[in-house]
This record gives sequence, structure tokens and C-alpha cells, in this order.
Amino acid sequence: MKVNVEIDCTPLEARQFFGLPDVAPMQTAVMDKLQQQVLSNIEKISPESLVQSWFTFDPKIAERFQDMFVAMAGLGGPRSGDKKK
Repeated sequence: MKVNVEIDCTPLEARQFFGLPDVAPMQTAVMDKLQQQVLSNIEKISPESLVQSWFTFDPKIAERFQDMFVAMAGLGGPRSGDKKK
């Protein structure tokens, strides 16, 4: 014997029928908090702030970036400080 029962109700109605709590206020609060954190941290990932943080960490970082790009492009020879093999 096979019995199929089909119930047409909204998720809120199903939660209320089974006695489950309404989590909508909690979800709204969590999403508001997440949105505030994202908006407050958005400045940290702007290109200007990223470049500024990279170049203030090490005074020679600009030279190292330049050397890295030259090496990747294959445009530069050995630097004066490098040993020849």
C-alpha cells in the first residue's frame, strides 16, 4: 500500500505547524551586521589602500616589484649585485 500526502503551504506556515521558531529576525540581524562589516572593510581593499600598504611595508619593495616584472618579461640582464655562473 502506498500513500502520498501533498501539503501546499509556505515555509513560515510549515515552521509554525511543526512548532519551530521564526528565524527571520535573527537572519535579518545577522545580515545587517555582515553588511556593516563589509562596508566598513571595503576601504581596505581599494586599489589605493592596497598599493599604499604594500609600499609602506618595505622601502625597497618598489625596486623588488620592478625587478620581478623585468624578470617575468625577460627584459633585464643580471643586476650588478648578482653573481655570474
